[in-house]
Amino acid sequence: MMEDHPLAGLFNQLTPEHVLDAVESDGRRCTGRFIVLNSYENRVYQLELDDSSWVVGKFYRPGRWSLETILAEHEFLFELQDVEIPVACPVELAPGSTVGEMEGIRYAIFPRVGGRSPEEFDDEQVRVIGRLIGRIHNIGANRDTAHRLRLDPRTYGQENLSYLLDSNVIHEAAKEIYADTVHKLIELMTPMFQGVPMHRIHGDCHMGNLIWTPQGPTFLDFDDMVVGPAVQDIWMLVPSFDSYGQQQRETLIDAYTQFRRFDPAWLRLIEPLRALRFIHYTAWIARRWHDPIFKRTFDYFGSLQYWQKEIGDLREQLGRIMESNWQWG
Repeated sequence: MMEDHPLAGLFNQLTPEHVLDAVESDGRRCTGRFIVLNSYENRVYQLELDDSSWVVGKFYRPGRWSLETILAEHEFLFELQDVEIPVACPVELAPGSTVGEMEGIRYAIFPRVGGRSPEEFDDEQVRVIGRLIGRIHNIGANRDTAHRLRLDPRTYGQENLSYLLDSNVIHEAAKEIYADTVHKLIELMTPMFQGVPMHRIHGDCHMGNLIWTPQGPTFLDFDDMVVGPAVQDIWMLVPSFDSYGQQQRETLIDAYTQFRRFDPAWLRLIEPLRALRFIHYTAWIARRWHDPIFKRTFDYFGSLQYWQKEIGDLREQLGRIMESNWQWG
């Protein structure tokens, strides 16, 4: 398991006083009313200011991102805002700076976006989102970043597997077959990524990271922004592989192509990307196991039953990828 960061104790025990002191450090005044928002990776709070407005304070997990990595996210958000794509940008905490520090823990403050998270999309909403994703990817492709992960079989597949093996978290009875299954997946999918353009994308673009307002959707939480294939954001918005999901995906892509080219052959990456997400998710839990919240939330993690289910899911993905290869030739 990953060792605790020196600041992990403070991060795991952030108090209301810590949060309020940080948010008020540059002159804001809070009423004391705040709501803890659901987030495993960071600590996120919604706070009322004395002018009755609300802000969201995001405290970044120590040791996860460098300052440059966080700023790469913020820069992307401002680029999107500059062309009137609806996103929540961090506020300036000091001249030219959007990242603060409280006893070594970095944080940012965002305006609260009022609205609702949709449980499902109708066709018109899918078209609106498709056009916006196309525009987001246009901006994402304008420039590269050296401070964000690349989403590919090496980073999300092999490197995560190596971490899991080195950490001895895989149940002994499942270790060999889990590793063998992941190796087969990586071998099968790696050629499929060759020649597919990579650029800045949201990376975690699911329904929970969209807020629907009277003006339309706003995209939230670019914390997992990566350099990756365009289809990652598309399949996560419409993840289902049944006929209805395929129909919605076609509608989304049709709207997307009003602003940006999309090669239908890139759809063959959906099942490889889904498999990589499974592997990455497992490694993410393992890396966070020292956090008490993770032990309470994922108390089944590490059991033989857990690894058997993971192996079953990955084998299912292996079959889907082989079928996809056959369909696409």
